[in-house]
Amino acid sequence: MHRLATSLGVTGAIGNDDSGVWCEAQALAHVLDRFITSITTEAPPLASVVEVVVERIDPIDRETGFHIRETATSAGSASMSIPPDVAACARCLSEIADPADRRFRYPFTCCTECGPRYTVVRSLPYDRERTSLADFPMCTDCVVEYASASDRRHHAQATCCPRCGPRVSLVDGHGVPIDGDPIDTAVVLLQGGSIVAVKGVGGFQLMCRADDDAAVLRLRERKQRDDKPFALLVATTTEACAVADIDVVGSRALDGPETPIVLAPRRTTADVAASVAPDTDLLGVMLPATPLHALLVGAVGCSLVCTSGNRTDEPIAIDDRDALERLGGIADAVLTHDRRIERRADDSVGQSVAGRFQLLRRARGFAPRSVLLRRGGPSVLGVGAELKSTVCLAVGHEAHVSVHLGDLEHPRTVAAFEATIADQISLSRVVPELIVHDLHPEYVSTKFASAQELGPALAAQHHHAHLVSCLAENQHEGQAIGVTFDGLGWGPDGSAWGGEFLVGDATGYRRAAHLAPVAMPGGVAAIRAPWRMAVAHLTAAYGTEFPDIPLLDRHVDDIDAVVGLCSSAISTSSIGRLFDAVAGLCDLADTVTFEGQAAIRLEQAASVAERPYGWGISEDGDALVLDPAPIVRDVVDDLRRGVEVGAIAAAFHNGIAKMIVAVCGQINDDTGLTTVALSGGVFQNRRLVELVVPLLERAGFAVLRHAQVPPNDGGISLGQVAIGRALLGGGVSS
Repeated sequence: MHRLATSLGVTGAIGNDDSGVWCEAQALAHVLDRFITSITTEAPPLASVVEVVVERIDPIDRETGFHIRETATSAGSASMSIPPDVAACARCLSEIADPADRRFRYPFTCCTECGPRYTVVRSLPYDRERTSLADFPMCTDCVVEYASASDRRHHAQATCCPRCGPRVSLVDGHGVPIDGDPIDTAVVLLQGGSIVAVKGVGGFQLMCRADDDAAVLRLRERKQRDDKPFALLVATTTEACAVADIDVVGSRALDGPETPIVLAPRRTTADVAASVAPDTDLLGVMLPATPLHALLVGAVGCSLVCTSGNRTDEPIAIDDRDALERLGGIADAVLTHDRRIERRADDSVGQSVAGRFQLLRRARGFAPRSVLLRRGGPSVLGVGAELKSTVCLAVGHEAHVSVHLGDLEHPRTVAAFEATIADQISLSRVVPELIVHDLHPEYVSTKFASAQELGPALAAQHHHAHLVSCLAENQHEGQAIGVTFDGLGWGPDGSAWGGEFLVGDATGYRRAAHLAPVAMPGGVAAIRAPWRMAVAHLTAAYGTEFPDIPLLDRHVDDIDAVVGLCSSAISTSSIGRLFDAVAGLCDLADTVTFEGQAAIRLEQAASVAERPYGWGISEDGDALVLDPAPIVRDVVDDLRRGVEVGAIAAAFHNGIAKMIVAVCGQINDDTGLTTVALSGGVFQNRRLVELVVPLLERAGFAVLRHAQVPPNDGGISLGQVAIGRALLGGGVSS
């Protein structure tokens, strides 16, 4: 803004305040008109201009120059618009590679176009004195750059250099300093097959050579992560495309300022150990997020495993003491630095699906960028669900969805969840008028909402929140058909829902169609052992006369006990559990070690099928009931005829896609609705989405999909705040 005003000869002043950026500008009318237009049309790539509000004031005599003022704060609410962390830009990377530059090999090099933001902010408004960079007073050279309007580090709040900024150090797993240049020594250790914990922008990460199977297996054993894939750090886009088949959409995301992990099919020629991603033909690839990452991967000379610095299910470590306590037994060395991380942020993860980039985990680079709501309203806090936890605070027109926190099944994650809520309230300086939580009575987030003293609490049904989340981020007004498929969510009838067609909006919903419920023998045990869900679906499809298939032989000693549990177990209408059952029938997954593992294997196995498996569809009052028993019988028949598992998996996916379109067509006949919102973790399945979206569009439906938040439970909190606002604005039904 300063450079724009100066170039046009505009006089006045500019600064940050609690509601955003303010500017007082004076010039001839036609110049001011151009200035106002250029604020949006000439904004730099990282700028997000939400709104420009213009107020005419009297001219000021003898005003000269255009000045940046110190930030003023007030006791009212703040916009909470902290910019997200941004990956190192090309010019900064060029500087650290230039021996003649004063920032040569300096791992904290940044400018106004890149660098840390969210993870270094202590309070708002965002100025250097309110960040962890305040601990590092700028040297004379940095002060000159910071003050010069023509310099790209003009008012770059995180700017620093080797003379005045943070420094790296290298210690062993006990915290004992290791001699030598920290970065050079870490490179040698990595080249030799060691595991190194590295303090990144939003927390510690664990690294090792990705082409060294022994090193990767050692990391798996120490981190207690049996099968879940690791991400890969590569030096350049060219190297990324050498290991994975990345399309245009994925390349655009990979090269973007957010630098997420991008999932793409592995190339057969990739020099990557099989143990990096043993369960899938997809690799998660990312480029360096910081100059430190660039220096490391560039010097090692091969791709590196780069995974969260934690033990499985714990939040990422962000300070040195915690890192040594939790990672000292995993890493052979710890490459750290003395810049404090104010708040954690894992790496974001996404994939290219049906022409769009779909987030699966929203964290560094994307959060805490707000989701713009169609209209303002009261402040509402949504505390999310249980898995893939996020929280969301709606203030004015903005919904602030937190970074990915993890699963609320570990005390450390619960502590991070509570700290994030306190942080959002502190930064915004608002007390929410309503706290919205999931309907499930045993979720940690539900218990938090019930016990807190911030304000009244409201329970929102899980799949209703999924639907409304998709509507809110697409700014869709009015009702829509919500296809909400996931693993499970608590239904008001006390069963576990998960294969739902809802009709509704933020003010309420009705259940228009759902899968026929089957038993979950053993409850949570059935999630961890998909063969149990296979037995439950066999029982529903065949009664007591089971067909002769290998699964029954493998578990011959346990079948009777599991069948006995079916009569008393909780029932579920979950499509996620149906995926588990079919994977179990096909001998793809007897047991799993992480959520969605069986479904991933089934998706990966799918090849080509000429026909879709069929469903039974009947009516039960006002709802359609979708019976998967015909599918189960088709799968069994094909298995017994020796049909390849790939064709079975493909026919299964085809059948679900055809069923979605058929059911939406019947709902359209009853309601006239032509908008379909796809939400829930099942729509992370790339094959299913790429089948169903064109089918729906050819049938005349407008399809809403997630883009700013994940379709999984990471988007639930956004739907919760929209439901809460609807209640405060005039009633919500369940």
